[in-house]
Amino acid sequence: MLLEQPAPVAQSPLRLVDLPRPEPGPGELRLRVRICGVCRTDLHVVEGDLPLPRPRLVPGHQVVGVVDALGASCTRFAIGQRAGIAWLRGTCGTCAACRRGDENLCAHARFSGYHADGGYADYAVVREDFAYAVPDAFADAEAAPLLCAGIIGYRALRRASVRPGCRLGLYGFGASAHIAIQVAHHLGCRVFVMTRNATHRHLAAGLGAEWTGDASETPPEKLDSAVLFAPSGALVPTALDALDRGGTLAIAGIHLSEVPPLDYERHLFYERTLCSVTANTRRDGDELLRIAAEIPIRPRTVAFDLENANTALQQLKHDGFEGAGVLVVSGCH
Repeated sequence: MLLEQPAPVAQSPLRLVDLPRPEPGPGELRLRVRICGVCRTDLHVVEGDLPLPRPRLVPGHQVVGVVDALGASCTRFAIGQRAGIAWLRGTCGTCAACRRGDENLCAHARFSGYHADGGYADYAVVREDFAYAVPDAFADAEAAPLLCAGIIGYRALRRASVRPGCRLGLYGFGASAHIAIQVAHHLGCRVFVMTRNATHRHLAAGLGAEWTGDASETPPEKLDSAVLFAPSGALVPTALDALDRGGTLAIAGIHLSEVPPLDYERHLFYERTLCSVTANTRRDGDELLRIAAEIPIRPRTVAFDLENANTALQQLKHDGFEGAGVLVVSGCH
């Protein structure tokens, strides 16, 4: 499914085309794609909220498939092995950020379905050292959302200084939040969910939220930590206002609408912290996949055929399904 020009998803800008099969270079592997998750970042790419670094792009970065070709010098994976591709597809490895372990902040980082063609296709190529082994605990459709929604949700919890037993607020309850709440419960957190969609509030309650309300509502208790998953800058002061003294709000989105002016004493004083989440490191991915298999996390997914990717993105934009959308590319297990 090819994007030639960003446009509102209502115009169905993705087009089904035949492209040459990509060939892996040295140190790269190729996957025969089975499943690709549908992410809000894909929506931002397709609609032009994120400026395209190249014309003609195949989106998709939550890819699960089977290795069907290996470039020279590949040793981590074997032909026929299941593997996954996530958003982060390469870094320079030599800058100060990379050397200190913050590779997600590398100024030369490259991303799947953005700098290179992604998983809305039959085949996808990635550097072997940025591919993930997919735990046997997960079916293909369950594994795909873990590769971005899960990893980013996990990093957001860490950035929000979530600790066992804390009072955690989640603003927005889409694919990432519905995985993050399962990690939070594993840690014994008390979770309060604020989201505009009644169906998503129902899902949150079913996954153990102690309280749910509209996105603009105030939770019944002050929060130790909060994560803003909704791409709405208007919710930043709302979430900060709900924090207790010393609380932390992490913004998990790659794109956010304008943030209104903040009042220092009301929103930030008493050592409240406001921070962002920028991509993920491979360490985040490895930790999340390990923890997810131990819990085990069970993502809720809604399947669409590959040629219906426009429909999937349209429904994602308007909260048309619970949990995570996935594109079925070939026979999955």
